[in-house]
Parts: sequence; C-alpha cells; structure tokens
Amino acid sequence: MATARAKVQVLTLRCRFCRDGRKAVDSKARLAQNYTIPPQRPRRIMPLADLITKKLTDAFAPEAIRVANESNLHEGHAGHRPGGETHFRVYIVATAFEGKSRIERHRMVNTALAEELAGGIHALAIKAHAPGETQR
Repeated sequence: MATARAKVQVLTLRCRFCRDGRKAVDSKARLAQNYTIPPQRPRRIMPLADLITKKLTDAFAPEAIRVANESNLHEGHAGHRPGGETHFRVYIVATAFEGKSRIERHRMVNTALAEELAGGIHALAIKAHAPGETQR
C-alpha cells in the first residue's frame, strides 16, 4: 500500500469577517497553501475477531484457537469505543510455542497482530500453549 500523502490545494475562500482588503488578501494567501491530507485506512470487511483468528491461523497453524471479543465487558472503561472491537482474549495451542517462554509466546502473537494492535485494539489477553501442556 502506498504511503504517499495526497496534496490538495485550496484556491479561494473569502473570510466573511474581514472588512478591509488587506486582511482578505492575507487570508486568501494563507488558505492557498498546500495542505497534506493523510490517506484513509481501508475499511474492514470482516469483524476484527475473525481477522485475528485468520492471522493467527496463518501464522501458527494452531491445533486449537479461540478469539473472544470482550469489549462489551469494558463499556465505560478506558479504551472502549462505541461499536466495540477494542478488548479481546485469545486462546491458542500450537506446536510453534514448544520450548518457548510465556513472554516469547506473547511476543510471537503480538508480532503476528502488530497491525491490529497499532490500529484499534486497546487490550489483548493471551493464553498461548504448546500441545500437551497443562492449561491453567
């Protein structure tokens, strides 16, 4: 995806509060500058929980995976937005986690979901296990 920003030039706009010509000319000169508008993010077609499931499945080929959207439990708390999709809990069992510490497993999951964590996820609880481990 291109990261170039679109340039838009505002040509003329009259200041309705300016009575003398000098202020109007100065206002026009300032408004005629080039403004940079950041590109809009593409809209998601699938719910974020499904996208998280897909990304983790592609990254780890898990034996078991469950992604729970817990946003409704955090209404009124910090990070909650109308419409939800801010707080998630992930349960995943994959062979990729064998021999890894809990911190390494969390880092692996966070790396796989880096774009989503940077975008709009406020909280992500992770339970990552290797096959055959006792789950708490």
